[in-house]
Amino acid sequence: MAYRDEYAQGQGVQGDAARDRAAPDAAPGTPRRRLRRVLLPLALLAALGAGGREGYAWYTTGRFLVSTDDAYVQADIATLAAKVSGYLASVPVVNGQAVRAGDVIARIDDGDYRLALRAAEDKLATQRSTIARIARQVEAARAQVAQGEAQIEAARADQVRAAADYQRQTQLAQSEFAARARLEQAKADRDRSDANVKAAEAALLAAKANVAVLEAQGREAESLAAELRTGVDRAARDLSFTELRAPFDGVIGNKAVEAGAYVQPGSRVAALVPLDSVRVDANFKETQLARMRVGQPVHIRVDAWPDRDILGTVESFSPASGSVFSLLPPDNATGNFTKIVQRLPVRVKVPAEIAREGLLRPGLSVVAKVDTRGLGAEAPEPRAVSHAAAQRHAARE
Repeated sequence: MAYRDEYAQGQGVQGDAARDRAAPDAAPGTPRRRLRRVLLPLALLAALGAGGREGYAWYTTGRFLVSTDDAYVQADIATLAAKVSGYLASVPVVNGQAVRAGDVIARIDDGDYRLALRAAEDKLATQRSTIARIARQVEAARAQVAQGEAQIEAARADQVRAAADYQRQTQLAQSEFAARARLEQAKADRDRSDANVKAAEAALLAAKANVAVLEAQGREAESLAAELRTGVDRAARDLSFTELRAPFDGVIGNKAVEAGAYVQPGSRVAALVPLDSVRVDANFKETQLARMRVGQPVHIRVDAWPDRDILGTVESFSPASGSVFSLLPPDNATGNFTKIVQRLPVRVKVPAEIAREGLLRPGLSVVAKVDTRGLGAEAPEPRAVSHAAAQRHAARE
């Protein structure tokens, strides 16, 4: 009993000490209580202010923004490939190097192609000599035609003289004033002159036919020369392909070969990226397209530079959703069907001055927000197609 009394007394003393220590803090006029009364309303006011600001921002701007993070920087990247076969003599570019249109990307050993061009030019020169020879032969044949025409005139003159002499000798023979032998001689001269005329006419026909044959040979030689000129142009074109040049301004990337490598037509050499003409391809859900139009402003935020707000414009809408252009388009005519929200690629134009900075690289992730407050120049493609279909339907009705 004495032990319990001593324990109770100890507990009572400790409780009084604890109350004495807590009493100053619990007093209504202490500084901590006053600070709490001040901070709590301030925190509530700050929360209300932040919420009001966010609500105002949503009401004035946010509710008009259509956003997607399924967007990427894109560009029309060209894969530079060899057009002729051969060993690479040099590749004077490196990855990341900026090049201008017409700069040499790679050179192929051109020895064989120069020889082929020279052989083609020699064949063409030989054929041109043949054409010149045939032209001279045509001139000679035409001279023979003129000679044959003159011979016909002479033969016909002899024919007229021989015919008159035969007629005169015939009359004299009937009057017995001429010898029989002289009449026979006049008759032979007449027959010979007739034969000479026929021979001259046949020679003239042969000369004209020879001219026609030579002219045909000339045309054939001209056609062959045209084929050889084509061969020369082809050989010169193949020779020009031994230098692979940049088709436009850009930056070299994904270089695949070095000097000494053997390439064939179609072998990839490098990729050329036109950084000054990049764009953004944003894939919006089909449920987000109702208020979107071409020409509306787009806020572009690149993940690589999150603090920079780039203002672009909606340039065009894809004519079909991305799934339609896939390798295996979906076939929904089945018994088990699950509706999936489709996405439509939307092309966003980047300002030229931003593109020329070279910071936007194809493949970078982008968050695109379309401001739908401004109606653009035209409706998106799906609406245009539907309107056209309605017009066709009305015309059929």
